[in-house]
Amino acid sequence: MKKRIVLIIIVGLLLTGCGKEKIYEDVSDTYFEVINNKVEVYSDVYLTDVINNKNNIEVITKNFQIDTENLGTKQYEIYYNLEDKKYVYKFNIMVVDTTEPRVISGTNKTIQVNYSGDLCDLIMYGDNYSGNVNCTIEGDYDISVPGTYNVVYKLADSSNNIKDVNVTLNVKEKTSNGGSSTTSSKKTYFTDIYNEHKKSNTEIGIDVSKWQGDIDFEKVKNAGATFVMMRIGVQSSREGKISIDSYFKENIRKAKEAGLKVGVYLYTMAGSVKEAKEHAEWVVDTLNEEKLDLPIAFDWENFSKWNSFKVSFHEINKMADTFIETAKSKGYEGMLYSSKNYLVNIWENKNNYPVWLAHYTKKTNYEGNYIMWQLCNNGRIDGINGDVDIDILYY
Repeated sequence: MKKRIVLIIIVGLLLTGCGKEKIYEDVSDTYFEVINNKVEVYSDVYLTDVINNKNNIEVITKNFQIDTENLGTKQYEIYYNLEDKKYVYKFNIMVVDTTEPRVISGTNKTIQVNYSGDLCDLIMYGDNYSGNVNCTIEGDYDISVPGTYNVVYKLADSSNNIKDVNVTLNVKEKTSNGGSSTTSSKKTYFTDIYNEHKKSNTEIGIDVSKWQGDIDFEKVKNAGATFVMMRIGVQSSREGKISIDSYFKENIRKAKEAGLKVGVYLYTMAGSVKEAKEHAEWVVDTLNEEKLDLPIAFDWENFSKWNSFKVSFHEINKMADTFIETAKSKGYEGMLYSSKNYLVNIWENKNNYPVWLAHYTKKTNYEGNYIMWQLCNNGRIDGINGDVDIDILYY
């Protein structure tokens, strides 16, 4: 008899919902209204940016960030208290992509008669969301006839945002030698850089790879250098695997023996966030707990082939972030290496990671933050037979 009474009580509690807080659904829009039900993909948007609390009702839900990583509609909920009752207000937010593709390179291009390449690849373009931008060319032109043609490149992303770009196409006769280039013989001497840039808050150093061959790091140090960034590995083709720089082990050993501070960089052609993470892990594994004084640099500079990579501006930034965060998770510092042009036009660096700026000039006008400046690639220093990059480290 007692068991039956207990069972009846339990059933009764379940039926009455005892132990569970009752939540009333607000469907009236009396207290809240959606003031912005469409937000741009990848934008930083919070609950208070899209909802208006008309009467300053006591809201239980925190001011969360709206998920803008993917296009489409998603339902959200706000919980609030009113007259000793708990309510939920449900609303929808649509994430959209209304940003046009954009062009990074110049739009005045010169080709030879009967150019066999893809004309769309004469300019570098991309999109914040879509990795596959469609390019078509409109206008009258004839690549078999020399002349100057004004054409329009029509760029369309996956959301059908279209950007019209005016391009000047110069078609020239083929030269007998196929064209010629001149190489400046001017050199930048380490001593001159040292005398000009060595301050109480700077150090002067170099960065090296196998191309410098055998290096006498004792002479490098005696010349005034205090640090060296060295290539640890390289991905020589888009589909290829990373290989260790053939001089890396010798370079890091000799540089440390000479008392120089060391850091490393990886020349990568990663085409996805997954690859970027794998490449960072490769660097850490190759270091095998080797101590570094300076960061591990993410060196992605294949912009001449950018169009073929089919990645969005957002994705390449996530690649850099992932590489650096992976290095940090393994106990190393991370850093982004890039030239001024791409630091301005592509790299967002929202997390304010250390930047290694490449800008070959006597005085850089780059306005962003950076901790290291690679100011030339034609440097000369005692201990190296040939050209070397010279760098300034700032504190």
